[in-house]
Amino acid sequence: MTISQALRWAQKELMEACDRPLFEAELLLAYHLQKERLYLHIHSDETIEDAEGYKRLVERRAKHEPYEYIAGSASFYDIELEVAPGVLIPRPETEILIDKVAQIIEEEGITRIAEIGVGSGAISVVLARKFPQLRIIATDICDTPLQVAGRNIQKFGLKDQIELRKSNLIDEVPEALELVVSNPPYIAEDCILESNVVDYEPQEALFGGKAGDELLRQIITDVSRRGIRYLACEMGYDQKAPIEDFVKDFEIECIEFYQDLAGFDRGFVIKFKG
Repeated sequence: MTISQALRWAQKELMEACDRPLFEAELLLAYHLQKERLYLHIHSDETIEDAEGYKRLVERRAKHEPYEYIAGSASFYDIELEVAPGVLIPRPETEILIDKVAQIIEEEGITRIAEIGVGSGAISVVLARKFPQLRIIATDICDTPLQVAGRNIQKFGLKDQIELRKSNLIDEVPEALELVVSNPPYIAEDCILESNVVDYEPQEALFGGKAGDELLRQIITDVSRRGIRYLACEMGYDQKAPIEDFVKDFEIECIEFYQDLAGFDRGFVIKFKG
């Protein structure tokens, strides 16, 4: 089977599993051959030595398994991160959250922060790379994310900046902090998700409770009680009004909501009164 033949076959196999079947067929073959996608077009008549191995990858994707889990990595911001089953795949919209936090860190000279729900380590790794003076305590309640995040931290040489800690929210983080950042579970329990998400990604990283915003409310409460000045969180597109109403009971200086590139409400930054 040549490269061009393999791609035509894979494109048909992936028609129902993804929006861009040829593109994903190319991604999988490039990963299988350990080559760039451009190589496939230049060597389209080349025979694939392990065609059966490629077919197995395509069959996994045809069952809606995310490409990132198949390849074991995800592109995020300006880096490649290891990901694995049991770890949420980082999304492009979380890059906006990072930019919001980076602006605060730069303007306020912040050096001590915590991340709740470290996942693959995406947020902490990018922020630590941007700000060498930053010290981060990154928590997660599950072991697999802590293990994967640890490998990503090691990969980028950030062990001196990022400490991982198993904790529910910031329960095990008694240190003084200036800012907390989180992309917590915020999807309502009855929300219907696509198969590639609900059948493969970790439930504990997706669903935030019956209404979806229960963990967000707890994070706001915990950060306020601790006297931490800033909180930046991602949220669901329909959670602006309930969060806006919830924070009326707290001493806040301001709350800023922001949108993603599609124009949906996607997160907020709270500045608590000092």
